[in-house]
This record gives sequence, structure tokens and C-alpha cells, in this order.
Amino acid sequence: MAFTIAYSKKIKPRSFRFLKSKFLSIAPFFFLFAVFFINLVHSTNLLADENTSGFSIQSLETLMQDRVYLLNANFDYQFSKEAIEALEHGVPLLILVDIEILTPRWYWTDKTIAELEQGYLLIYHALSESYVINNLNSGTQNNFISLRQALNFLSKIKGLPILDAKLLNLEKDYYLRVRTHLDIESLPAPMQPLAYISSDWQLSSGWYEWPLQK
Repeated sequence: MAFTIAYSKKIKPRSFRFLKSKFLSIAPFFFLFAVFFINLVHSTNLLADENTSGFSIQSLETLMQDRVYLLNANFDYQFSKEAIEALEHGVPLLILVDIEILTPRWYWTDKTIAELEQGYLLIYHALSESYVINNLNSGTQNNFISLRQALNFLSKIKGLPILDAKLLNLEKDYYLRVRTHLDIESLPAPMQPLAYISSDWQLSSGWYEWPLQK
């Protein structure tokens, strides 16, 4: 964790009067911007109340095969209307699945043993009216004729290798943390500012924990 030490420097009276006059001259613009920002956030919240979009984790399961831990998971992807419209207008959507394996520590934060990230790029091809999912880890590509089929495929992970069992100490306990979310930083730059403050784009399951069976 990084700490920043801030300090202030005394401003001479003359300089302060100059800064004050400059501020007053641009104050109306700050006021108009503040009003615009508040209205934008308020309208976003109203839309969120009517929106049932969101990501969630339905189930998690770990099993061992040939001394390697495998993950099975089921997700529920409910994209917002805004995200679907952007997708169908040529904006690729990157869905990430973050996986962490940790061991508890009473004297400090829990220790991370391993972490990995699965990336799935969802694309719409207007000419063929088809949806494509690219697995950015394996390089595989799958095509679907409807968004429902694509999301159904995306919602299932089966037999994903996550950890070699030899890395674990049999005398310790371990647990799994998983979340899935839409990567806002992968959106086109003009879309990112609104996406960061709009609930229509804040699509994440949050972290879900599950004990790792030895």
C-alpha cells in the first residue's frame, strides 16, 4: 500500500487575490458542470432501478484429477440494454473471470497462493448476424447465431486447471475466490468516463468464496 504525504505552502496575499478573482471568473462553469454531473448520476440511478442486468455466480466446484485442481463453474450473465446496443453496433465486450487461491493468516491479510484470469471477447458480426466468443487464453473461437446461445456457452466453465496440488501444504486450509465482470478499460476511450459512473456498465458478480477440498 502506498502512502502519500501532502503539504501546503503559504500563498502570498497578492497571489491569493489573483487566484480568487480567477476562480470567481470561472465559477459559473464549475456550477454548470456540477449540475450536469448530478443530473447525469441521478438519471443513471433511475435507469438502474428499472434495469435487472447484472452478473452472478450460480455454482462453483473444485475437483482433483492427476494431482491438478480443476474448476467447474456456472455463471449468469444479464447484460444491460446499453451494453447489448453497444455490442450490436460493433463494440467488442471483454468478460473476465478472476480466480484466486488463498490460505488464511491470523496475523495478516490472507496469503495468495495462485491467481489466474480467463478472458472472453464477445463480438457481433453484423454481416453474418452472428456472435463470436474468443477465448483469449486458449485462442479458441466459437460462433453462435443468437446472443442467448453465446451467453449460454459463456456461462459455463468445466474442467479448468487452476492449481497443481503439489504447491499446497496439507496442514493448511485453502479457499477459492472467483468473480466475473465486464472489463470497462477495454471499451473505446470515449465510452469509458460514462461507463465508470453508470450502473448500466458496472456489471460484476463480486467475489464468491469456496473452500478448496484437499
